[in-house]
Amino acid sequence: MSARIRPFAVVAVASLVFLVACGHEEGHHAEADLPTLQVAVADVQEIRGPKPIEVRGVVQPARQATLSSRIMGPVIALEVRAGDIVAKDQTLLEIQPEMSEGQLNQAQGALAQAKAALALAERNYKRFEALHAEKAASDLEFDMAQMQLDQARGAVTQAQGAVRTASSFADDSVVRAPFAARVVSTMVEVGDLVAPGRPLMTVESLEGYQMWLTVREADSHRVALGQEVEMRFDARPELGTITDRIVEIVPSADPATHTFTVKEALPDIDVRSGLSGRALLPGDEGEYIAVPSSAVHRRGGLELVILRDDDGTARTRAVTTGQSLPDDRVEILSGLKAGDVVVVDAPGPVADGTPLEIAS
Repeated sequence: MSARIRPFAVVAVASLVFLVACGHEEGHHAEADLPTLQVAVADVQEIRGPKPIEVRGVVQPARQATLSSRIMGPVIALEVRAGDIVAKDQTLLEIQPEMSEGQLNQAQGALAQAKAALALAERNYKRFEALHAEKAASDLEFDMAQMQLDQARGAVTQAQGAVRTASSFADDSVVRAPFAARVVSTMVEVGDLVAPGRPLMTVESLEGYQMWLTVREADSHRVALGQEVEMRFDARPELGTITDRIVEIVPSADPATHTFTVKEALPDIDVRSGLSGRALLPGDEGEYIAVPSSAVHRRGGLELVILRDDDGTARTRAVTTGQSLPDDRVEILSGLKAGDVVVVDAPGPVADGTPLEIAS
């Protein structure tokens, strides 16, 4: 029985060898049939020098205000929405003014009464002054007239203050922009009842944006006022690398995170508050591998580069990247060595074995 099976086994093994051989031959033909691709390449470099330290930050406006009112009443008009650009003193919303106008009328009426009482007290004082000079009025009567005059004058002063206060409250029925700004959010709608101190909306200035960087305590000695710092925005790669100066270092650390806040001025660029970014601080001396950022492709959670092999063909290799570096480069932690040649700005996925011709 075993003698009968053995010839079939020999034939099967022979067939398998033939198929594998054919497969290799077809693979070589497939690689040979791949069109030559012209690419730009860069050498993988080993850098010796200060290794930059990457820190994260968030864009913040130079000025931000949460507006409220000192009066109570329903909102009768809402003139703006989130995202609107407003000028200084532009009307943002209106609160029903009847209550504040009633308080103003009451204060003005009290002022009129106080002025009338003052006029009477002045005439009465003059009469007692004349009588006292002729010894027809006692010292006590004259002093009482003087006291009534002083009281009347004080009442007028008090009533005038009440009128100014009521006038300012009446002005609060119209909420205006404190400076040229962008409306960040509104917290009320028409018909809502507002009360003194309730937030109505938030606005932020249009100029003077800053990047607030979060710097570890251990790295606080690496920053100084006026120091130039490079930064990038992940969500706005078209802005490229931006360089500006540190304008403020908050002197106290956050006890929870053990970090300092460092504020860097931003040039006149189109960014919004809350946008995150990365900045580079000078670090200690070291050695590290770097490639252009455009050489790294991210697909399916993997970081890949395309190598130009010694035979001039493409080979895809997985790498592990570190932090971003100046001159639009990225640190490579594993997967490459100095002297490797990588493809930059590849038009898309490149099949392994594709002949690569260096573009002139």
